Amino acid sequence: MSELVQTASTPEALRALMQCDVTVATLEQSQVAGFASRLKAITTPTQRRIDAWAVEQGGVASTAFSWRAATARRLLGTAAAHRAVRGASILQSVHDEVGDNLIRATRGEARFGSLGQWLSSLTQAELGMVIAEAVNWASTLLDTADLLGPDAELARADYYFNVAGAQTTLRGRRDVIVGENVVRVRSGAPGKSAGAGLRADLFIATVAAPTRQAPRHFIGLWPDAGVALAVEGTMENLRAGARDIVRVATHMRRYQPAKVA
Repeated sequence: MSELVQTASTPEALRALMQCDVTVATLEQSQVAGFASRLKAITTPTQRRIDAWAVEQGGVASTAFSWRAATARRLLGTAAAHRAVRGASILQSVHDEVGDNLIRATRGEARFGSLGQWLSSLTQAELGMVIAEAVNWASTLLDTADLLGPDAELARADYYFNVAGAQTTLRGRRDVIVGENVVRVRSGAPGKSAGAGLRADLFIATVAAPTRQAPRHFIGLWPDAGVALAVEGTMENLRAGARDIVRVATHMRRYQPAKVA
């Protein structure tokens, strides 16, 4: 089915959702090639990155990326959560991650604009805010893993797929994996375009997989709101996700400067 499934973020509701029978789709090479050719036809003067956030925003140009506590918390907090799983406290794990980044910056091993370089420029008060945000994110991830049961594993990295010849990289966020189900954790409450974002993530997860088989469900979890939304790994949802990505690439083209000869 293609509709968005909504449920409460309770262990019982999530377990029932993930155990639903789904006819999981697999992309054929011809389908991947057809998708790539559509993106190649949408020219771009610069490298573009498309993710669920871009789809949810309709491809509208956003402000340039900059490091701040809110943008650093996921990178630091996720790495700290992995440390905490091995036995360290969450706070100590975050301190260790910050320390490792600062050491790399001090040694000159951090590239320009990197997280470590930015952290090294902060005051103690500003660094404290970053640590607090990272602790909160790490705690949320570990609480989510506990909520999802003993089979839940923290994801090691996001999905990436480079569309050769189209100057386009697709990025799909993933935070927790439970068997054939993928969970993405978000702050606040879901908006009207949350379903489109989840379908885009589903497609990116599928095209990036070696087998090109879709997850059983791609689930968005909003702990603050106590809500979970999910899309099933059907061919209909994959096609919808691919269409939205192509549509966003078209919209993004309008906001990009013309290439100077």
